[in-house]
Amino acid sequence: MTTLQERIADVVSRDACSGCGLCPRLDPGVRMQLDDRGYLRPVLDGESAPVDDAVAVFDRSCPGMRITAPEAPADAEHDALLGPNVGLWQAWATDEDVRKAGSSGGALTALHAWLLETGRAARITGAAAERTAPRRTVPVTITTRDQALAAAGSRYAPVGALENPDAFRSDSAVAGKPCEIAALRAAAPDVVDGEAPLLLSFFCAGTPSQKATDSLLDELGIAPDRPVDALRYRGNGWPGRFTARSGDTEVSADYDESWGRVLGPTTQWRCKICPDGVGQAADIVCADSWETDERGYPTFAEGDGISALIARTARGRETILAAVDAGVIAVRALNGRHLRDAQPLQTARRRFLFARLLGSRLAGRRPPRYRGFGLIRLTVSRPREAVRVMRGTFRRVRAARQS
Repeated sequence: MTTLQERIADVVSRDACSGCGLCPRLDPGVRMQLDDRGYLRPVLDGESAPVDDAVAVFDRSCPGMRITAPEAPADAEHDALLGPNVGLWQAWATDEDVRKAGSSGGALTALHAWLLETGRAARITGAAAERTAPRRTVPVTITTRDQALAAAGSRYAPVGALENPDAFRSDSAVAGKPCEIAALRAAAPDVVDGEAPLLLSFFCAGTPSQKATDSLLDELGIAPDRPVDALRYRGNGWPGRFTARSGDTEVSADYDESWGRVLGPTTQWRCKICPDGVGQAADIVCADSWETDERGYPTFAEGDGISALIARTARGRETILAAVDAGVIAVRALNGRHLRDAQPLQTARRRFLFARLLGSRLAGRRPPRYRGFGLIRLTVSRPREAVRVMRGTFRRVRAARQS
């Protein structure tokens, strides 16, 4: 009978691990550790002691094994590229400090603070800069508004939110990457005592290597052996700048330079074959609601942040509308076409994902199994582009396996 450790080793060997942090919950002898490429991976660091039915829970919950799209509510509007929703808005925090601190309008940060202040959640689990070494990103538990503000803004680096035991408490709200939220949703019946936590997510373009952050800092003038006192990837404006401080040295780079040139190209393989960068398993999802130019491409000019806010479930819709009534966030209706235009990476990735998965399998790397996303139908609707994507993926995967 296959053991949990053999299952984990198989996922890691296929480069299918997303670094979500679920494994330590299934076996306390496992911890998450950066590998030599700068990605977070599960490592056995003590005596293995799997929980009951650990293999079965892993098989249905690990994002490197499978992701099954949740059943949509009966009243949901369906979008093949962005997933179903029961509410779609542009949104922003009414508190200007919160709006500026967030990556795109501060809606998610405002919800975090409000959930805590009203007692709707006893805590928020998420990610933030490591307090004494801000180069690194770590799981955190947030219990106050000040802590929510301190954790505001995107973190383009490896972190496994599910490493935090508080993520498995029913009185929490969990903010995490789509893969983490999908894993928690699937595992909840066995690992959460009671109702699943309120699940919040965001559109995710993927997890870059930790080495990319260190490389960018080095380019900007903060050497790898220098301590960093503060580091933000975005925020304090929209889209905001990558900023860091080490002693008297302060450096920064704009969004195109930081994400576009340095961080984004190092995104791990599992993220490049993700069916769900848009967070279908969450109750609430937040995203950048970029303006677009005359060609339909997103523009990244600095301005007041605007979030796209999506309710995936009735629970999520009720939470958002209650926050609007409380004056915590302001909203206006958002057209799905506008959001598709503002998120070309997400739409293109899903549209041609089946071709990418097929190219990977033909090159000898078995991808995870995905169900319920309509990937075949999307890909065959554009056969020429699909063939090109399949061939390109085949070449890249074969070259990687031979290196």
